[in-house]
Amino acid sequence: MNQLSKDRVYHAAVYVRLSKEDGDKEESDSIVNQKDLIRAFLADKPEICICGEFVDDGYSGADFNRPSFKRMVSQIEAGQIDCVVVKDLSRFGRNFVEAGRYIDQIFPAMGIRFIAVNDHYDSVNGRTSSDRILIPFKNLINDAFCRDISIKVRSQLEIKRKKGDFIGSFAVYGYQKSPGDRHKLAVDDYAAGIVKDIFRWKLEGASQQRIADRLNERGILSPMEYKRFCGLSYQSGFQVNPKSRWTAVTVGRILRNEFYIGTLVQGKRTTPNHKVKKTIVKPSGEWVRVENSHPPIIDREDFLAVEKLLLQDTRVAPNEQEVYLLSGLVFCGDCGQNMVRNSVCRNGKTYVYYMCGNNRTNRACSSHRISDKLLEESVFLSLKQHIDNIADMGRILAYLETLPYHQAEVEKVDIQRVKRQEEAERYRRLKSSLYESLTEGLIDKAEYLEMKAIYDAKLQEVLAAEAKMKEEMEGLLKNHSANTFWIERFKQHQNLEKLTRHIAVTLIERIEVYEDCRIVIRFKYQDSYERAFALVKGIEETRVPDSRSIQQTPGIQHFFDEQKPLNGRKKKEAV
Repeated sequence: MNQLSKDRVYHAAVYVRLSKEDGDKEESDSIVNQKDLIRAFLADKPEICICGEFVDDGYSGADFNRPSFKRMVSQIEAGQIDCVVVKDLSRFGRNFVEAGRYIDQIFPAMGIRFIAVNDHYDSVNGRTSSDRILIPFKNLINDAFCRDISIKVRSQLEIKRKKGDFIGSFAVYGYQKSPGDRHKLAVDDYAAGIVKDIFRWKLEGASQQRIADRLNERGILSPMEYKRFCGLSYQSGFQVNPKSRWTAVTVGRILRNEFYIGTLVQGKRTTPNHKVKKTIVKPSGEWVRVENSHPPIIDREDFLAVEKLLLQDTRVAPNEQEVYLLSGLVFCGDCGQNMVRNSVCRNGKTYVYYMCGNNRTNRACSSHRISDKLLEESVFLSLKQHIDNIADMGRILAYLETLPYHQAEVEKVDIQRVKRQEEAERYRRLKSSLYESLTEGLIDKAEYLEMKAIYDAKLQEVLAAEAKMKEEMEGLLKNHSANTFWIERFKQHQNLEKLTRHIAVTLIERIEVYEDCRIVIRFKYQDSYERAFALVKGIEETRVPDSRSIQQTPGIQHFFDEQKPLNGRKKKEAV
């Protein structure tokens, strides 16, 4: 160990650091200003010659795992440097324990002279009694400053997340940061087109691997390569090959990402504190979700359809590139097990059919065997019938909006709601008078508590009824055709000529095949359809103020007369 002395020549390292945590001090603590101050300080010290300058720009003082700092320590260990000069202790580091360990233990043991210019500290002079107090105290203050800044930064980031501001370094594939506001996102038309293709191909029955192969065959850059092509310095821990390609995993991440329906999900990961950089995954309940934060690329209903497909067993058969037409949609009506697709060859002919999975594996159910062609034809015809019914219903709902039925119903409900408000006010007055009776000694405490409990229960009952009536009135005030987007979703296929995988997964919830040969189809938005049907049926039976019957409306009675059952068809029937 070299003895510290002013009479020897020192080979000094100039160390400077700056991070975002420095806030308002950024100008005074700039890299240039730190270097200038240190050089001016050393100008009249011929015994100290500068051997190197080490700069950590953009690194927190809480972490001593900085590249230039580590490089400086390596040269110290190699005997090339025996003096370290910093502007002040905060530039050296803001970790109380680590800073103290270097200043009090490591540097003295290695014979390293340490100088903090603005703190008027030079280890060659030895420690005065004030230094023994002030140096640790200043390090402690620097540590506290870093902790305080970390808390403030975390709080600000949380506020931005809840506001729907994007705070990531790189936009999700399909988007780009808005030129006017880096916290807002705009659609990248080229990449968004690729995302739409991926979802469309999945809905058409392609597997994730087939989609990846198709993209690679077309020479489409993977998300990582596309970011690099756009000039972004993007790195990922998922990269294996020098040039990344599309993979089934990459496609799967895109298909599962809610970002594409306009939902911003952030705050999935965090660190224990400002000193520990190990990333931990937060529980999903603690993630910050903001809907409609940016323009969607994918329709919500298509996203939900894909989400369901990913949960189903829709593996591609050998030598096939796409899943079968009804794969993942057919279930045994008796045991609930998936129906599996089988094929047998007899007399040179191939017969394809669906059968109960439980029967195939353990004979726990009957086979429920049904030809794939017959099932597909039945589903196709039932779907066409359902689409026609919905189209008729849409026209009826549109007509009902022109009738005076609404206003009469609104007025009736509003009168009932006002009466409930009056009743609630009466119970409040009774509670008030009850307390006055207690204070005047007209009733004892037991009587007071008993009567108060009764009035409270009555009041809550009235308030609940009022809230329900308010909700009912708001529903009446809304257009009956509002929130009927599902009608248009079916109507766009009104001239259906062929059943495709895309149409099947977007319009059909499940298909059930029973042992007695019944086929029951549950379509998407079935609950909405049944509510709308009940609404139309209920209004049809009501007379409006001008004595006109809705039943007299051209076409409405025909709708009910011609309403055909959608389900429960026999296998033998032409559905």
